[in-house]
Amino acid sequence: MVCPNDGISSIEKKFIKTIVEKLGIIEFDIDAFIVYKIVIFVSDRSRLCNWSLCNSLIKKIKLMGENNGLNQLSELNNAVHIIKNAILNSQERALGLVNQEQLALYYGIGRFISANTRNKNWGKGFIEALSEQLRKELPGLRGFSAPSLRKMRTFYEEWKSLSDISFVETNELPIVHFKVDSDFPISAFMGIGFTHHYAIVSKVKDMEQRKFYIQFAFETKAKVDELERMINDDLYNHQGQLPNNFKKNIPDKLQAYRAISMFKDEYLLDFINVEELFVRDKDRDERLIEQGIIQNVKEFIMTFGKDFTFVGNQYHLEKYGVEEFPDLLFFNRELAALVCVELKDGPFKPGYLGQLAAYLRILDDDVRKPNENPSIGIILCKSANKKFVEYVIQDYDKPMGVATYKTSADMDERLKKLLPPVEELEKLL
Repeated sequence: MVCPNDGISSIEKKFIKTIVEKLGIIEFDIDAFIVYKIVIFVSDRSRLCNWSLCNSLIKKIKLMGENNGLNQLSELNNAVHIIKNAILNSQERALGLVNQEQLALYYGIGRFISANTRNKNWGKGFIEALSEQLRKELPGLRGFSAPSLRKMRTFYEEWKSLSDISFVETNELPIVHFKVDSDFPISAFMGIGFTHHYAIVSKVKDMEQRKFYIQFAFETKAKVDELERMINDDLYNHQGQLPNNFKKNIPDKLQAYRAISMFKDEYLLDFINVEELFVRDKDRDERLIEQGIIQNVKEFIMTFGKDFTFVGNQYHLEKYGVEEFPDLLFFNRELAALVCVELKDGPFKPGYLGQLAAYLRILDDDVRKPNENPSIGIILCKSANKKFVEYVIQDYDKPMGVATYKTSADMDERLKKLLPPVEELEKLL
Protein backbone atom coordinates (compact mmCIF):
# COMPACT_ATOMS: atom_id res chain seq x y z
CA MET A 1 0.00 0.00 0.00
CA VAL A 2 1.29 3.43 -0.94
CA CYS A 3 0.22 6.49 1.01
CA PRO A 4 0.08 9.95 -0.56
CA ASN A 5 2.77 12.29 0.76
CA ASP A 6 1.65 15.77 -0.23
CA GLY A 7 0.27 17.73 2.73
CA ILE A 8 0.63 14.89 5.24
CA SER A 9 2.28 15.65 8.53
CA SER A 10 4.65 13.21 10.20
CA ILE A 11 2.01 12.52 12.87
CA GLU A 12 -0.60 11.80 10.18
CA LYS A 13 1.85 9.49 8.43
CA LYS A 14 2.35 7.79 11.76
CA PHE A 15 -1.42 7.36 12.05
CA ILE A 16 -1.60 5.75 8.64
CA LYS A 17 1.43 3.56 9.29
CA THR A 18 -0.02 2.42 12.61
CA ILE A 19 -3.34 1.61 10.99
CA VAL A 20 -1.66 -0.35 8.22
CA GLU A 21 0.50 -2.30 10.69
CA LYS A 22 -2.28 -3.03 13.21
CA LEU A 23 -4.99 -3.95 10.75
CA GLY A 24 -3.15 -5.30 7.73
CA ILE A 25 -5.09 -2.98 5.45
CA ILE A 26 -3.97 -4.77 2.29
CA GLU A 27 -6.01 -7.81 3.31
CA PHE A 28 -9.10 -5.64 3.16
CA ASP A 29 -8.01 -4.04 -0.08
CA ILE A 30 -8.89 -0.55 1.18
CA ASP A 31 -7.36 2.25 -0.83
CA ALA A 32 -4.76 4.25 1.12
CA PHE A 33 -6.44 7.39 -0.05
CA ILE A 34 -9.54 6.43 1.98
CA VAL A 35 -7.38 6.15 5.11
CA TYR A 36 -5.75 9.49 4.30
CA LYS A 37 -9.13 11.19 3.85
CA ILE A 38 -10.36 9.90 7.22
CA VAL A 39 -7.24 11.17 8.98
CA ILE A 40 -7.48 14.61 7.36
CA PHE A 41 -11.22 14.82 8.01
CA VAL A 42 -10.86 14.10 11.73
CA SER A 43 -7.68 16.13 12.17
CA ASP A 44 -9.18 19.25 10.58
CA ARG A 45 -12.10 19.15 12.96
CA SER A 46 -10.40 18.18 16.16
CA ARG A 47 -7.11 20.03 15.64
CA LEU A 48 -5.83 17.14 17.62
CA CYS A 49 -3.66 14.22 16.56
CA ASN A 50 -3.46 11.76 19.40
CA TRP A 51 -3.76 8.01 19.88
CA SER A 52 -7.41 8.21 20.85
CA LEU A 53 -7.99 9.63 17.37
CA CYS A 54 -5.95 6.79 15.92
CA ASN A 55 -8.02 4.22 17.81
CA SER A 56 -11.20 5.85 16.55
CA LEU A 57 -9.88 5.64 13.01
CA ILE A 58 -8.93 2.01 13.53
CA LYS A 59 -12.52 1.15 14.52
CA LYS A 60 -13.88 2.90 11.45
CA ILE A 61 -11.46 1.18 9.12
CA LYS A 62 -12.22 -2.19 10.71
CA LEU A 63 -15.85 -1.59 9.85
CA MET A 64 -14.83 -0.67 6.30
CA GLY A 65 -12.85 -3.88 6.12
CA GLU A 66 -15.81 -5.94 7.34
CA ASN A 67 -18.09 -4.33 4.77
CA ASN A 68 -15.52 -5.06 2.11
CA GLY A 69 -15.44 -8.65 3.31
CA LEU A 70 -19.21 -8.83 2.88
CA ASN A 71 -18.81 -7.47 -0.63
CA GLN A 72 -16.25 -10.18 -1.32
CA LEU A 73 -18.67 -12.80 -0.03
CA SER A 74 -21.39 -11.41 -2.29
CA GLU A 75 -18.98 -11.52 -5.24
CA LEU A 76 -18.12 -15.12 -4.39
CA ASN A 77 -21.77 -16.15 -4.23
CA ASN A 78 -22.44 -14.41 -7.53
CA ALA A 79 -19.47 -16.10 -9.19
CA VAL A 80 -20.55 -19.52 -7.89
CA HIS A 81 -24.09 -18.88 -9.17
CA ILE A 82 -22.86 -17.94 -12.66
CA ILE A 83 -20.45 -20.87 -12.99
CA LYS A 84 -22.92 -23.37 -11.50
CA ASN A 85 -25.58 -22.30 -14.00
CA ALA A 86 -23.08 -22.61 -16.84
CA ILE A 87 -22.25 -26.17 -15.74
CA LEU A 88 -25.90 -27.16 -15.37
CA ASN A 89 -26.80 -25.62 -18.74
CA SER A 90 -23.90 -27.43 -20.36
CA GLN A 91 -25.00 -30.72 -18.83
CA GLU A 92 -28.55 -30.07 -20.02
CA ARG A 93 -27.31 -29.39 -23.55
CA ALA A 94 -25.22 -32.57 -23.45
CA LEU A 95 -28.23 -34.57 -22.33
CA GLY A 96 -30.24 -32.89 -25.06
CA LEU A 97 -27.75 -34.03 -27.68
CA VAL A 98 -27.89 -37.56 -26.28
CA ASN A 99 -31.69 -37.41 -26.45
CA GLN A 100 -31.59 -36.23 -30.07
CA GLU A 101 -29.30 -39.11 -31.00
CA GLN A 102 -31.59 -41.53 -29.20
CA LEU A 103 -34.71 -40.24 -30.95
CA ALA A 104 -33.01 -40.43 -34.34
CA LEU A 105 -31.85 -43.98 -33.57
CA TYR A 106 -35.30 -45.12 -32.44
CA TYR A 107 -36.90 -43.48 -35.46
CA GLY A 108 -34.46 -45.22 -37.80
CA ILE A 109 -34.97 -48.59 -36.10
CA GLY A 110 -38.74 -48.08 -36.22
CA ARG A 111 -38.53 -47.31 -39.92
CA PHE A 112 -36.46 -50.46 -40.51
CA ILE A 113 -38.87 -52.66 -38.52
CA SER A 114 -41.91 -51.10 -40.18
CA ALA A 115 -40.57 -51.73 -43.68
CA ASN A 116 -39.88 -55.40 -42.87
CA THR A 117 -42.99 -56.26 -40.85
CA ARG A 118 -45.63 -54.47 -42.86
CA ASN A 119 -44.59 -56.14 -46.13
CA LYS A 120 -44.48 -59.58 -44.49
CA ASN A 121 -40.70 -60.03 -44.81
CA TRP A 122 -40.61 -60.96 -41.13
CA GLY A 123 -42.87 -63.65 -39.78
CA LYS A 124 -44.62 -63.99 -36.46
CA GLY A 125 -42.26 -63.94 -33.50
CA PHE A 126 -39.45 -62.31 -35.47
CA ILE A 127 -39.40 -59.18 -33.29
CA GLU A 128 -39.15 -61.29 -30.14
CA ALA A 129 -36.25 -63.26 -31.62
CA LEU A 130 -34.58 -60.01 -32.72
CA SER A 131 -34.82 -58.55 -29.22
CA GLU A 132 -33.46 -61.71 -27.62
CA GLN A 133 -30.49 -61.89 -29.99
CA LEU A 134 -29.67 -58.21 -29.43
CA ARG A 135 -29.52 -58.79 -25.69
CA LYS A 136 -27.19 -61.75 -26.18
CA GLU A 137 -24.80 -59.87 -28.43
CA LEU A 138 -24.93 -56.67 -26.36
CA PRO A 139 -25.04 -57.79 -22.69
CA GLY A 140 -26.60 -55.21 -20.42
CA LEU A 141 -28.52 -53.61 -23.29
CA ARG A 142 -31.72 -51.96 -22.08
CA GLY A 143 -34.68 -50.47 -23.88
CA PHE A 144 -34.79 -52.95 -26.75
CA SER A 145 -37.37 -55.46 -25.56
CA ALA A 146 -39.96 -56.67 -28.07
CA PRO A 147 -42.59 -54.19 -26.79
CA SER A 148 -40.02 -51.38 -27.01
CA LEU A 149 -39.16 -52.31 -30.61
CA ARG A 150 -42.85 -52.19 -31.48
CA LYS A 151 -43.10 -48.77 -29.87
CA MET A 152 -40.23 -47.60 -32.08
CA ARG A 153 -42.19 -48.83 -35.09
CA THR A 154 -45.24 -46.91 -33.89
CA PHE A 155 -43.11 -43.80 -33.31
CA TYR A 156 -41.89 -43.91 -36.90
CA GLU A 157 -45.27 -44.70 -38.44
CA GLU A 158 -47.04 -41.93 -36.52
CA TRP A 159 -44.38 -39.44 -37.61
CA LYS A 160 -43.70 -40.89 -41.06
CA SER A 161 -44.23 -37.45 -42.56
CA LEU A 162 -40.99 -36.29 -40.91
CA SER A 163 -38.88 -38.84 -42.79
CA ASP A 164 -36.44 -37.21 -45.19
CA ILE A 165 -36.05 -40.28 -47.42
CA SER A 166 -37.95 -43.32 -48.57
CA PHE A 167 -36.54 -46.38 -46.87
CA VAL A 168 -34.28 -48.54 -48.99
CA GLU A 169 -33.02 -51.73 -47.37
CA THR A 170 -29.25 -51.91 -47.00
CA ASN A 171 -26.81 -53.53 -44.60
CA GLU A 172 -26.78 -50.33 -42.52
CA LEU A 173 -29.49 -48.06 -41.22
CA PRO A 174 -29.28 -44.64 -42.90
CA ILE A 175 -28.71 -41.59 -40.70
CA VAL A 176 -32.02 -39.90 -39.92
CA HIS A 177 -32.55 -36.25 -40.83
CA PHE A 178 -35.98 -34.94 -39.95
CA LYS A 179 -37.88 -32.93 -42.56
CA VAL A 180 -40.18 -30.37 -40.95
CA ASP A 181 -42.27 -27.35 -41.86
CA SER A 182 -41.44 -23.90 -40.50
CA ASP A 183 -44.26 -24.06 -37.94
CA PHE A 184 -43.23 -27.44 -36.54
CA PRO A 185 -41.76 -27.25 -33.00
CA ILE A 186 -38.62 -29.18 -33.88
CA SER A 187 -36.64 -27.96 -30.85
CA ALA A 188 -39.36 -29.17 -28.52
CA PHE A 189 -39.72 -32.38 -30.53
CA MET A 190 -36.02 -33.18 -30.10
CA GLY A 191 -36.05 -31.98 -26.49
CA ILE A 192 -38.44 -34.50 -24.94
CA GLY A 193 -37.83 -38.16 -24.26
CA PHE A 194 -39.04 -41.17 -26.22
CA THR A 195 -41.49 -42.22 -23.49
CA HIS A 196 -43.09 -38.76 -23.72
CA HIS A 197 -43.36 -39.12 -27.48
CA TYR A 198 -44.97 -42.51 -27.21
CA ALA A 199 -47.50 -41.21 -24.68
CA ILE A 200 -48.46 -38.47 -27.14
CA VAL A 201 -48.71 -40.56 -30.32
CA SER A 202 -50.61 -43.33 -28.54
CA LYS A 203 -53.21 -40.97 -27.03
CA VAL A 204 -53.43 -38.02 -29.44
CA LYS A 205 -54.22 -38.34 -33.14
CA ASP A 206 -54.80 -34.73 -34.16
CA MET A 207 -51.60 -33.14 -35.47
CA GLU A 208 -52.15 -29.70 -33.91
CA GLN A 209 -52.88 -31.26 -30.54
CA ARG A 210 -49.72 -33.33 -30.79
CA LYS A 211 -47.69 -30.19 -31.42
CA PHE A 212 -49.31 -28.57 -28.41
CA TYR A 213 -48.53 -31.46 -26.05
CA ILE A 214 -44.96 -31.70 -27.36
CA GLN A 215 -44.47 -28.00 -26.57
CA PHE A 216 -46.16 -28.45 -23.19
CA ALA A 217 -43.89 -31.36 -22.21
CA PHE A 218 -40.82 -29.44 -23.36
CA GLU A 219 -41.66 -26.18 -21.58
CA THR A 220 -42.79 -27.70 -18.29
CA LYS A 221 -40.39 -30.69 -18.17
CA ALA A 222 -43.43 -32.66 -17.03
CA LYS A 223 -43.03 -36.32 -16.15
CA VAL A 224 -44.76 -38.87 -18.34
CA ASP A 225 -47.58 -39.52 -15.86
CA GLU A 226 -48.23 -35.77 -15.57
CA LEU A 227 -48.27 -35.47 -19.37
CA GLU A 228 -50.73 -38.36 -19.65
CA ARG A 229 -52.94 -36.80 -17.00
CA MET A 230 -53.03 -33.50 -18.88
CA ILE A 231 -53.91 -35.33 -22.09
CA ASN A 232 -56.69 -37.24 -20.32
CA ASP A 233 -57.95 -33.94 -18.87
CA ASP A 234 -58.03 -32.53 -22.41
CA LEU A 235 -55.75 -29.61 -21.63
CA TYR A 236 -55.62 -28.64 -25.32
CA ASN A 237 -59.32 -27.82 -25.43
CA HIS A 238 -59.27 -26.11 -22.04
CA GLN A 239 -56.33 -23.81 -22.61
CA GLY A 240 -57.15 -20.33 -23.80
CA GLN A 241 -60.84 -20.42 -22.79
CA LEU A 242 -60.59 -18.86 -19.34
CA PRO A 243 -59.16 -15.33 -19.62
CA ASN A 244 -56.21 -15.41 -17.23
CA ASN A 245 -52.60 -14.37 -16.58
CA PHE A 246 -51.45 -17.68 -15.08
CA LYS A 247 -48.52 -18.26 -17.45
CA LYS A 248 -47.20 -14.78 -16.72
CA ASN A 249 -47.51 -14.86 -12.94
CA ILE A 250 -46.97 -18.50 -11.97
CA PRO A 251 -43.23 -19.17 -12.28
CA ASP A 252 -43.61 -22.95 -12.41
CA LYS A 253 -44.78 -23.63 -15.97
CA LEU A 254 -46.35 -26.95 -15.04
CA GLN A 255 -48.24 -25.29 -12.18
CA ALA A 256 -49.51 -22.65 -14.63
CA TYR A 257 -50.84 -25.31 -17.00
CA ARG A 258 -52.42 -27.15 -14.07
CA ALA A 259 -54.26 -23.97 -13.09
CA ILE A 260 -55.42 -23.43 -16.68
CA SER A 261 -56.84 -26.96 -16.84
CA MET A 262 -58.41 -26.65 -13.38
CA PHE A 263 -60.85 -23.82 -14.09
CA LYS A 264 -63.56 -23.48 -16.70
CA ASP A 265 -64.54 -20.29 -18.48
CA GLU A 266 -68.21 -20.70 -17.62
CA TYR A 267 -70.10 -22.24 -14.69
CA LEU A 268 -73.71 -23.27 -14.30
CA LEU A 269 -74.98 -22.04 -10.93
CA ASP A 270 -78.60 -22.89 -11.49
CA PHE A 271 -79.29 -25.57 -8.96
CA ILE A 272 -79.67 -22.58 -6.63
CA ASN A 273 -81.41 -19.27 -7.07
CA VAL A 274 -78.29 -17.21 -7.64
CA GLU A 275 -80.25 -13.98 -7.94
CA GLU A 276 -80.97 -14.23 -4.21
CA LEU A 277 -77.30 -13.62 -3.56
CA PHE A 278 -77.69 -10.03 -4.67
CA VAL A 279 -81.10 -9.26 -3.18
CA ARG A 280 -81.03 -6.49 -0.59
CA ASP A 281 -84.43 -6.95 0.99
CA LYS A 282 -84.61 -5.49 4.52
CA ASP A 283 -87.43 -7.89 5.40
CA ARG A 284 -85.23 -10.94 4.85
CA ASP A 285 -82.52 -12.34 7.08
CA GLU A 286 -79.72 -11.52 4.68
CA ARG A 287 -77.10 -13.60 6.49
CA LEU A 288 -79.27 -16.75 6.46
CA ILE A 289 -79.91 -16.41 2.74
CA GLU A 290 -76.23 -15.85 2.08
CA GLN A 291 -75.19 -18.86 4.15
CA GLY A 292 -77.60 -21.14 2.32
CA ILE A 293 -76.59 -19.92 -1.12
CA ILE A 294 -72.88 -20.02 -0.36
CA GLN A 295 -73.23 -23.61 0.85
CA ASN A 296 -74.88 -24.56 -2.43
CA VAL A 297 -72.28 -22.70 -4.45
CA LYS A 298 -69.60 -24.58 -2.53
CA GLU A 299 -71.21 -27.93 -3.31
CA PHE A 300 -71.52 -27.06 -6.98
CA ILE A 301 -67.93 -25.89 -7.36
CA MET A 302 -66.71 -29.11 -5.79
CA THR A 303 -68.63 -31.17 -8.34
CA PHE A 304 -66.70 -29.87 -11.34
CA GLY A 305 -63.28 -29.54 -9.75
CA LYS A 306 -61.38 -32.20 -7.86
CA ASP A 307 -59.27 -31.75 -4.75
CA PHE A 308 -61.05 -28.57 -3.64
CA THR A 309 -61.57 -27.99 0.07
CA PHE A 310 -63.90 -25.26 1.28
CA VAL A 311 -62.17 -22.86 3.68
CA GLY A 312 -64.88 -20.29 4.26
CA ASN A 313 -67.14 -17.56 2.93
CA GLN A 314 -66.83 -13.87 3.74
CA TYR A 315 -63.38 -14.85 4.98
CA HIS A 316 -62.05 -12.19 7.34
CA LEU A 317 -58.80 -10.49 6.32
CA GLU A 318 -57.23 -7.49 8.04
CA LYS A 319 -54.20 -5.40 7.18
CA TYR A 320 -53.18 -2.13 8.80
CA GLY A 321 -56.63 -1.80 10.37
CA VAL A 322 -58.43 -2.29 7.05
CA GLU A 323 -60.82 -5.25 6.93
CA GLU A 324 -61.64 -7.22 3.77
CA PHE A 325 -64.08 -10.10 3.23
CA PRO A 326 -63.55 -12.26 0.10
CA ASP A 327 -66.73 -14.09 -0.94
CA LEU A 328 -65.39 -17.66 -1.15
CA LEU A 329 -62.08 -19.19 -0.15
CA PHE A 330 -60.99 -22.70 -1.14
CA PHE A 331 -57.81 -24.73 -0.98
CA ASN A 332 -56.90 -26.97 -3.90
CA ARG A 333 -54.67 -29.91 -2.97
CA GLU A 334 -53.44 -30.54 -6.50
CA LEU A 335 -52.40 -26.93 -7.00
CA ALA A 336 -51.30 -26.67 -3.35
CA ALA A 337 -52.74 -23.18 -3.36
CA LEU A 338 -55.54 -21.10 -1.88
CA VAL A 339 -58.23 -20.20 -4.42
CA CYS A 340 -60.19 -17.00 -3.81
CA VAL A 341 -63.49 -16.69 -5.70
CA GLU A 342 -65.32 -13.38 -6.00
CA LEU A 343 -68.98 -13.42 -7.10
CA LYS A 344 -70.18 -10.38 -9.06
CA ASP A 345 -73.61 -9.45 -10.30
CA GLY A 346 -73.60 -8.03 -13.83
CA PRO A 347 -70.81 -7.73 -16.43
CA PHE A 348 -67.09 -7.71 -15.74
CA LYS A 349 -65.52 -4.43 -14.60
CA PRO A 350 -61.74 -3.76 -14.53
CA GLY A 351 -61.99 -2.59 -10.92
CA TYR A 352 -62.79 -6.14 -9.84
CA LEU A 353 -59.22 -7.17 -10.64
CA GLY A 354 -57.73 -4.57 -8.30
CA GLN A 355 -59.98 -5.73 -5.48
CA LEU A 356 -59.08 -9.38 -6.07
CA ALA A 357 -55.36 -8.57 -6.31
CA ALA A 358 -55.56 -6.93 -2.87
CA TYR A 359 -57.19 -10.06 -1.43
CA LEU A 360 -54.49 -12.27 -2.95
CA ARG A 361 -51.73 -10.06 -1.58
CA ILE A 362 -53.07 -10.32 1.97
CA LEU A 363 -53.72 -14.06 1.62
CA ASP A 364 -50.15 -14.65 0.45
CA ASP A 365 -48.69 -12.53 3.25
CA ASP A 366 -50.84 -13.64 6.17
CA VAL A 367 -52.67 -16.89 5.37
CA ARG A 368 -50.59 -18.92 2.92
CA LYS A 369 -48.30 -21.56 4.46
CA PRO A 370 -44.57 -21.66 3.57
CA ASN A 371 -44.97 -24.90 1.61
CA GLU A 372 -47.94 -23.65 -0.44
CA ASN A 373 -47.93 -22.05 -3.87
CA PRO A 374 -49.10 -18.45 -4.45
CA SER A 375 -52.84 -17.92 -4.08
CA ILE A 376 -55.02 -17.87 -7.21
CA GLY A 377 -58.03 -15.64 -7.76
CA ILE A 378 -61.14 -16.24 -9.86
CA ILE A 379 -63.83 -13.64 -10.59
CA LEU A 380 -67.28 -15.06 -11.37
CA CYS A 381 -69.46 -12.51 -13.13
CA LYS A 382 -72.58 -12.49 -15.28
CA SER A 383 -70.78 -11.73 -18.53
CA ALA A 384 -67.35 -10.73 -19.80
CA ASN A 385 -65.65 -9.65 -23.02
CA LYS A 386 -62.83 -12.20 -23.10
CA LYS A 387 -60.54 -10.18 -25.32
CA PHE A 388 -60.90 -7.12 -23.11
CA VAL A 389 -60.29 -9.18 -19.96
CA GLU A 390 -57.16 -10.73 -21.48
CA TYR A 391 -55.97 -7.23 -22.36
CA VAL A 392 -56.35 -5.65 -18.91
CA ILE A 393 -55.48 -8.65 -16.75
CA GLN A 394 -51.87 -8.84 -17.94
CA ASP A 395 -50.86 -5.75 -15.96
CA TYR A 396 -51.51 -7.53 -12.66
CA ASP A 397 -48.77 -9.56 -10.97
CA LYS A 398 -51.12 -11.90 -9.12
CA PRO A 399 -52.46 -15.04 -10.87
CA MET A 400 -56.10 -14.36 -11.71
CA GLY A 401 -58.80 -15.51 -14.10
CA VAL A 402 -62.28 -14.32 -15.02
CA ALA A 403 -65.16 -16.72 -15.60
CA THR A 404 -68.86 -16.26 -16.19
CA TYR A 405 -71.93 -18.06 -14.86
CA LYS A 406 -75.40 -18.86 -16.16
CA THR A 407 -78.76 -18.97 -14.38
CA SER A 408 -82.20 -20.25 -15.37
CA ALA A 409 -82.95 -17.03 -17.22
CA ASP A 410 -80.12 -17.88 -19.64
CA MET A 411 -81.09 -21.51 -20.25
CA ASP A 412 -83.34 -23.12 -22.82
CA GLU A 413 -86.61 -24.72 -21.77
CA ARG A 414 -85.30 -28.29 -22.07
CA LEU A 415 -82.60 -27.66 -19.49
CA LYS A 416 -84.95 -25.74 -17.21
CA LYS A 417 -87.21 -28.79 -16.94
CA LEU A 418 -84.32 -30.79 -15.55
CA LEU A 419 -83.94 -28.42 -12.58
CA PRO A 420 -85.97 -28.66 -9.36
CA PRO A 421 -88.70 -26.02 -8.88
CA VAL A 422 -87.73 -22.72 -7.32
CA GLU A 423 -90.19 -23.41 -4.49
CA GLU A 424 -88.22 -26.48 -3.45
CA LEU A 425 -85.01 -24.48 -3.44
CA GLU A 426 -86.60 -21.81 -1.28
CA LYS A 427 -87.64 -24.48 1.20
CA LEU A 428 -84.01 -25.54 1.47
CA LEU A 429 -83.14 -21.99 2.43
